[in-house]
Amino acid sequence: MPHAPRSAPQPELTALFASVQQHFLNVIVPLWQGPGWNVDMALPYEALDAGHQPLPPQRYRAMACARQLYLFASLIGQVPAAEERAAALFRSLQRHFHDAEHGGWFYSIDSHGKPLDQRKDLYTHAFILFACAHYWDKVREPLVESVLNAALEVIARRFATGDGLYEACLDRDWITLETGPLQNPLMHLAEAFLATLSVREDLAVQRALVELCTAMQKRFIHAQHGVLMEKPLGAVDNWFEPGHQFEWYFLLESSDVLRGSKLHASLERAFAFTEQRGVEPQTGAVAAMLEPTGQTRDATQRIWAQAEYLRALTLRPDSEAAVQRQLQALHQQFLHAGGWHECRDEQGDVSRRDMPSTTPYHLATCYAGLAEYLR
Repeated sequence: MPHAPRSAPQPELTALFASVQQHFLNVIVPLWQGPGWNVDMALPYEALDAGHQPLPPQRYRAMACARQLYLFASLIGQVPAAEERAAALFRSLQRHFHDAEHGGWFYSIDSHGKPLDQRKDLYTHAFILFACAHYWDKVREPLVESVLNAALEVIARRFATGDGLYEACLDRDWITLETGPLQNPLMHLAEAFLATLSVREDLAVQRALVELCTAMQKRFIHAQHGVLMEKPLGAVDNWFEPGHQFEWYFLLESSDVLRGSKLHASLERAFAFTEQRGVEPQTGAVAAMLEPTGQTRDATQRIWAQAEYLRALTLRPDSEAAVQRQLQALHQQFLHAGGWHECRDEQGDVSRRDMPSTTPYHLATCYAGLAEYLR
């Protein structure tokens, strides 16, 4: 389990976290209960502008619906009407995105609810599994577990490549698009497998998780620094993302199954290098993309990467000062009275003013890690 701090946390850190959590519950969550909710479609809009108006909808993604299902499932018992909203999102996931003919779930529908991008991608299926595991843990309804099982079955039968890895994307009828495996969907699949194991014993899922991480070590870890690349080793134009190193580190370090694995040892080794090259020491800003050598490729600061670094720090030894510094940075640079800044550029100027429906998932998982740390 996640490590606790060695002594009681400083009152300043506890007070700062309470303030950030209140902002989440009183400002961010209500955005998705009110202006961010399309009542007719029973789906979240993809994004709100700085004035809390929905951006004109071009599409709705199954992944965004699943992330919001996780969000409201995690708030059951804390926020009024969270259970009703989770139930509506679960129904919408099935109604709008499930492919009755070929199985699995479409990537997106258009603004009128018609299938848009009908490909089947692992990222979407991983989030459906992740959300259903958390939701089932709260409600224990047989229908939710049956969708969880259907997601597991389709991932194993359709996406698996037989070597522990999984195709990133397939056509609607499961014909290969020859994308091969990619880091980000595989990370979220590992996260979804861990979520499943946290709510039930499942030896097949545990075996798949261990095989996945063994294959990641073999195919994605850069030998020199231990960092986990975005594409398999040997792919043209490869890079790594500090946010993903921190996200993987948290998953591995917090899991009794994965802690001590070779992949965990690699990410443990990569942590200092990633901090040194990918985190600005004065501001705590996390860069978006680095070359395998550690040179900056994209210095954009994204709120999700800030949240993942902060969450990872809660599992580092003697980290209280760093946790407090990064929580302060998140609070001052990314959160504001009307919501949050999605991105800042290299100079620190706000470069995206919209607020996507997918971001509260990162904040919710970060704050859950902080709550565990402060406990």
